[in-house]
Amino acid sequence: MSDIKEIIGKIYPEATFEEGENLLVNVPENKWYSLAKSLKEDKNLDFDVLSAVVGMDWKDSIGVIYYLTSTSHNWEVIAVKVVAENREDAYIHSVSDLWKVANFQEREVYDMFGIKFVNHPDMRRFFLRNDWVGHPLRKDYDANPELNPIRLEDEINEDDSRTFVEEDGKIVEKPVKVFNEDEYVVNIGPQHPSTHGVMRFRASLDGEIVKKVDVVSGYIHRGIEKLCEGLTYPQTLHFTDRMDYMSAHQNRHCLCMCIEKALGVEVPKRAQVIRTMMDELMRISSHLLSFGCTAMDLGATTAFFYGFRERELVLDIFEKTCGARMSMNYNVIGGVIADLHPDFVKDVKHLISIMPDRLKEYHKVFSGNLIAKNRLKGVGMLPKEDAINYAITGPSGRGSNWSCDCRKKHPYAVYNEVEFDEVLEDGCDSYSRYMVRMKEIEQSCRILEQLVDRIPEGDIRAQVPKIIKLPAGRWYQQVEASRGTFGVYIESTGEKNPFRVHFQSPCFNLVGVMNLTCSGYMIADLITIGAALDFVIPDIDR
Repeated sequence: MSDIKEIIGKIYPEATFEEGENLLVNVPENKWYSLAKSLKEDKNLDFDVLSAVVGMDWKDSIGVIYYLTSTSHNWEVIAVKVVAENREDAYIHSVSDLWKVANFQEREVYDMFGIKFVNHPDMRRFFLRNDWVGHPLRKDYDANPELNPIRLEDEINEDDSRTFVEEDGKIVEKPVKVFNEDEYVVNIGPQHPSTHGVMRFRASLDGEIVKKVDVVSGYIHRGIEKLCEGLTYPQTLHFTDRMDYMSAHQNRHCLCMCIEKALGVEVPKRAQVIRTMMDELMRISSHLLSFGCTAMDLGATTAFFYGFRERELVLDIFEKTCGARMSMNYNVIGGVIADLHPDFVKDVKHLISIMPDRLKEYHKVFSGNLIAKNRLKGVGMLPKEDAINYAITGPSGRGSNWSCDCRKKHPYAVYNEVEFDEVLEDGCDSYSRYMVRMKEIEQSCRILEQLVDRIPEGDIRAQVPKIIKLPAGRWYQQVEASRGTFGVYIESTGEKNPFRVHFQSPCFNLVGVMNLTCSGYMIADLITIGAALDFVIPDIDR
């Protein structure tokens, strides 16, 4: 960290630094883009991954905190704080040409905070309607429902966008068209079974070949991050189960770890082992669902039922201990809410004993099927450099041969005490992403096998204050959820309510490559590409 601080200080003497969990760099807005370019391209720095873009309103100023990761420097993470010069008419230079993942990330910040990004190619709202009044995550937002009544009419001018560019020292707004008037555009979703939720894609076609995909999100946006600001820390936990509900344990684990880190709470070893096992059971459940849905999208209904057959065993394990099969609400600050059911060890051993044969059955009925191979192999290509540029982590990133497993790069819980392989495939296509998930089921079973007879006795949670107040400061925590790296950012002013909570969901990044992976393929391939990327809509519509 000291070397990075020294290098940045030499390039930009104006930068100031704040020590903490991660080095925080304060840089003037007019120096931000050139600093970002150095951070990305200077081999002594080489911050090749933009992990999170966190919009912030500090009441007296407004800006963005960027979390950057250098994969070549031991996955070191730094934060860069950029404050807009004018709060009421805020501009920050876009870095979407440096890190492609910033395209959708900056659109979200504009939508929620009203910060306009200079040189961004498509400055539209992402979640809210184009005619929405105000920006909800600003501290001075007027929530009067009369300003934004429930509208029954369609949005207008949805093909109109804009960009902000610098001309003669001034920032000028210019119109941009999403699609040209002569393009043939078809609508897919939001009420479509193969979009895996209320997601809408507008695809420009040349015959049956996809030319461009425009992602239209926000149909179930619930404003979770805004709601968190009015709740206590324990009250925020239940939201995480309801984002990517197939990563419920991992997401909640991440939020608990972020709060525990801020409090300085040491979680008992028994709870750490239980959390790890629940995370891996969740991963198996998720990958089985993905297998079944991918098969169903190709018309293989038998394989769909095979996947759900074993997934029921996992849900039975959850139900016995947690009392629920989907939204388990199991992790709490300091540990877990209840001890394991007496049948837990027996049920887990049964699951891991049958899975090898069941996986062979899946591969026989689907993975080796000629139709499945023809529809998935060589389709939806995502080269490794694009996976890194778009921050596509999880099985989809590892299907592009990118080693990005958070359990290996930043071990947490007891992952540093178990042996497992990071599964990588180099096909960079839909089939590779599918095969990574199938092989990760094997590795999850391997982790469970090592832990099932080693669950220590002891407390299941640490003592925490009845009223939890985090000290003033900021914290960022990541875990390996079922679909990739899930991140939680918390900023506290010392009160019982968080000043700001941001959830960096992997699915938000996954849907960001739909245009890239679908362009040049047939319209029928759009469905299989989406299935192989395996995004979950509530994880996007936070």
